[in-house]
Amino acid sequence: MIRIRGTIGQWPVDLSVELESVDWQRLAAQVTPAVAEAPAASTPRAGQDDALWANALRLVEQAGRINGPALMEQLESLAGNATAAKRLLVRLRHCPQVRVLTQADAPLYCWQG
Repeated sequence: MIRIRGTIGQWPVDLSVELESVDWQRLAAQVTPAVAEAPAASTPRAGQDDALWANALRLVEQAGRINGPALMEQLESLAGNATAAKRLLVRLRHCPQVRVLTQADAPLYCWQG
């Protein structure tokens, strides 16, 4: 039995689903685990990750101040894909050497050193 509790909007939901073992087997046969297979080139290795991080810091340091979209574009070309570039942006947001100022249009990444 599966019990689902929660809300949909403001309405409470309490749902119980009972299945026989045959039903569970049929359900399991229909559901295949989603395995994310990323190409080896798009997933950086530990050494590559350190080099990417150092280069990302260098980009902000050399720019002094750079807006988010421009930085994302440069990180994407540096890292090779958008996913790795977004990871670098998140790391930069939490880096003590970089201050992020909230602007009306886009965040501004400022080097603090």
